[in-house]
Amino acid sequence: MATPAAAAATGAGAAAAAEAFRRVYDTLKDELLRDPAFDFNDDAIQWLDGVGLIAINDGLVLRSQISRIFRRYFLGKTYYVDLLDLFNEVEFQTTSGELLDQITTNEGRKDLNKYTVHAYRRIVEYKTAYYSFYLPSLDDYAQVKQILVEMGVYFQIQDDYLDCFGDPDVIGKIGTDIEDFKCSWLFVEALQRADEKQKNLLFENYGKSDPACVAQVKALYKELDLEVDI
Repeated sequence: MATPAAAAATGAGAAAAAEAFRRVYDTLKDELLRDPAFDFNDDAIQWLDGVGLIAINDGLVLRSQISRIFRRYFLGKTYYVDLLDLFNEVEFQTTSGELLDQITTNEGRKDLNKYTVHAYRRIVEYKTAYYSFYLPSLDDYAQVKQILVEMGVYFQIQDDYLDCFGDPDVIGKIGTDIEDFKCSWLFVEALQRADEKQKNLLFENYGKSDPACVAQVKALYKELDLEVDI
C-alpha cells in the first residue's frame, strides 16, 4: 500500500490547501477559547456586530473543507484513507492538547504547584508539536516522529519565551501568558530554580493583570537567568 508520502508527490498543493484551512480553523477555535470577549457576560463584545456565535459555525465550515479537498484530489488513491486518518488523528491530538491546557490552567488558578515539567510537556506535545512539525512531514513520518515532536516542543518553548520577552512590534502580539495563568516553560523552570522566598513572590504576582505584578514576575525570570538560558 502506498504511504501518505506519495500524496506529497502528486498533490502537494491540495495538501497544503487543506493544511491552510486547518490552521485557520484552529486559530478561530483558539481565539474562542482564549478571548475574554467570549465569557458570555453582559459586557461581552463580539468581533463584529451581528456575528456572535455564528463564528463557531464559520470555524466548523472551514474544518469541513479539509475532507472536501481530500475527496476532490485524492479519492480513489491508494493512500486516501491513510491521509484522512493522519489528519483526523493529529486533529484529535491537537484538540486534546488544547483541553489539557485549559484544564491545567484552571487547576493552576487553585494551586500553581500543579504546573510541573510533566504537565507542561504533555500540553505542548499534543497542543503544538503534532500539528506544527509532525503533520507536515509526510515522508517517512513514523520514523522521524520523535525528532519532530522534540522540535515542536522546543518551538513552543521559544514561543513562551517570546510571549514574555519578545518585542510586540516584531512578533506581532502582546504576550499575556503571565496575566492568563498559563502553564508556560518560563514558569515551570522558575518554579524549579526558585528558593522559597522567590516562589512566594512568584505565587503572589502570577496570574494578575496589574502591570506591577507582571513586572515582578519578569524581573524574577531574569534573576533566575531564564532570559538567557533558552
